[in-house]
Amino acid sequence: MKLGTMVHLGDNVVEKIKDVKKYGLESFQLCCWNFDYFTDEWAEKVLAATKETGLEISAVWCGWEGEACWDFINGNLTLGIVPLYYRDKRMANLKKGSDFTKKLGVTDMVTHMGFLPENPNTDEFRAVVAAIKELAEYCKANGQYLLFETGQETPITLKRTILAVGTGNLGINLDPANLLLYGKANPCDAVDIFGDYVRGVHAKDGEYPTDPAYLGVEKRIGDGRANFPVLIKKLKEHGYDGSITIEREIDGEKQIEDIIYAKKFLEDIING
Repeated sequence: MKLGTMVHLGDNVVEKIKDVKKYGLESFQLCCWNFDYFTDEWAEKVLAATKETGLEISAVWCGWEGEACWDFINGNLTLGIVPLYYRDKRMANLKKGSDFTKKLGVTDMVTHMGFLPENPNTDEFRAVVAAIKELAEYCKANGQYLLFETGQETPITLKRTILAVGTGNLGINLDPANLLLYGKANPCDAVDIFGDYVRGVHAKDGEYPTDPAYLGVEKRIGDGRANFPVLIKKLKEHGYDGSITIEREIDGEKQIEDIIYAKKFLEDIING
């Protein structure tokens, strides 16, 4: 397993890629929510930096336009391609992201699809499945897998959706903290349900929510409930040998400190 972290595509992306090398990591997920950067020029800059550093881009994490409320009150209405109001615009965003991912020669693109419908016997479920199928087929034409970032749905709902879409190029970017923050599952148990579909992993930790309106609290790795020793063991049992991407959603020196701490924390587990 390779250890990496997140790099956000922006004006300082080359510097950020070099920082990943400085931290002693081997890979990164390239994340972007600003579609002005999805150009040949920026693809060339990113590729030159990866060649210089010897780092691997494990996946491209593609965002989308419009309002995003990361909570339980308005999240259903604003996140991903599930809300009909945003769907067409965000489908176009994600297709543009797929084209940029192709420019980089990367095979996996990740996004949050939104709060997937639980009931398969509804028009909403069928419409969301049709939209995901359209995106998946677009990614397939670009030689890619389309990955669901976990968190906003139960593991069995996610697996049900993948099987319903049925394009053969869907996968999962397992974020154990998100499963906890949204109150959807114990991450280790989730691997028992959908482990064969995992193509990427975020090393992030957190707690279950206690306020019905708001997500749980993200924590430094090892300080939450994710139980990485068991999680990594289960991933290995399912044949996962890809990148583990450290994600710490804070800013400043504390973020860097926690990334470096997570590297040692994970190395001790993987090599132990």
